[in-house]
Amino acid sequence: MNAQDVMKMIQENEVRFVDLRFTDTRGKEQHVGLPVSAFEEDHFEHGHPFDGSSIAGWKGIQASDMILMPDAASAYIDPFFDETTLVLACDVIEPSDGKGYDRDPRSIAKRAEAYLKSTGIGDTAFFGPEPEFFIFDAVEWSVDMSGVYSKIISEEAAWSTADKFEGGNTGHRPKVKGGYFPVPPVDSLNDIRAAMVLALEAAGIPVEVHHHEVANAGQCEIGTKFSTLTKRADWTQTLKYIVHNVAHQYGKTATFMPKPIVGDNGSGMHVHQSIWKDGQNLFAGNGYAGLSETALYYIGGIIKHARALNAITNPATNSYKRLVPHYEAPTKLAYSARNRSASIRIPYVANPKGRRIESRFPDPAANPYLCFAALLMAGLDGIQNKIHPGDPADKNLYDLPPEEDALIPTVCTSLDQALEYLDKDREFLTRGGVFSNDFIDAYIELKMEEVNRLRVTTHPVEFDLYYSL
Repeated sequence: MNAQDVMKMIQENEVRFVDLRFTDTRGKEQHVGLPVSAFEEDHFEHGHPFDGSSIAGWKGIQASDMILMPDAASAYIDPFFDETTLVLACDVIEPSDGKGYDRDPRSIAKRAEAYLKSTGIGDTAFFGPEPEFFIFDAVEWSVDMSGVYSKIISEEAAWSTADKFEGGNTGHRPKVKGGYFPVPPVDSLNDIRAAMVLALEAAGIPVEVHHHEVANAGQCEIGTKFSTLTKRADWTQTLKYIVHNVAHQYGKTATFMPKPIVGDNGSGMHVHQSIWKDGQNLFAGNGYAGLSETALYYIGGIIKHARALNAITNPATNSYKRLVPHYEAPTKLAYSARNRSASIRIPYVANPKGRRIESRFPDPAANPYLCFAALLMAGLDGIQNKIHPGDPADKNLYDLPPEEDALIPTVCTSLDQALEYLDKDREFLTRGGVFSNDFIDAYIELKMEEVNRLRVTTHPVEFDLYYSL
């Protein structure tokens, strides 16, 4: 779709408003609305000016002028606004030189795709994320001087067996780790997911599957088709937007927080990846699990840089409450065919065209533009430097003898640890100007604010541990 197609779409759908959207460093979409009378075709050439000084981690007020440059190919009709509104994803442009702002996540993703082509290794990187999420009836929390608490309200939750509900307690609900995937009424969220699927398809995002996930209390997944890096990141942002808003329409609340409940599985975002050149899948070969040497080197790069990657692929303090053993979260930096305890899995495929690798440690708190770009840069470093990942791990990595367990490296155990690794191991990200050192410094500073806020906040578990000492 080009600019002329968008203008035709506006006319044919009697669009009243155009919503320009971009993504901030933390991964949250921001937006500004224009009445259609103020939107012209030359917006695709000159963009729309805005003040970037209020976006966390971006410019100061002394240099705040920026431009939103809409991407015509991203257009879709918003399914939620009362007035017909067309949505356009935007790059954030520096007005001084007309280039993508070095802290704009979407521009970083585009630079990663350009860097891949410049290396001559391949011309296309395909990504297929699987973001999981929870749907709750309601959620409450409070953080102040008098105390701290959080509470999840969910009729479907395993802990709700004795609760009183309007119309009675039916008793049909998943047990802990029992959500994958009985039919209704145990699965109480099929109709909501179906509404999400229809909204995604109406927005132009192909859906392949939807289902309840393993955790109780409403964990779900909607599987959408793979695509190229930036486009697939756009789709992930749209998926989050649609999931949040459909849940809201049903009087419920959805979250992509990695570990909102204690004692059951958290939400991951497994990311499938492959590199192609001249229409050929470079990951298909005759090696282990049908992989090529190129694919093995790509895996080697991800394993080598995994702890630095964690700062971007697992960017929340809450991420590391998911990355613990025994909740289907991959903590061991190893690869294997079909073994879901390894941090990198090679899925079974019937056709070599589908050959790919799956990074299992990322989670849906990640900014998809930054996450996919960082994974690609790590994999390319592996290819360029022929970093072999060693032998595959075909055993259950959760139940290894201590002497074997000690030999396998692990992901980070905290966000501050991951940020330390990112600070020390950043050179592979900066190649080709994809990530700038300025961006990485600003990212670390922004994320350390989150670390420090949690660090100074008294936690209810501390009362449980220490109050009576």
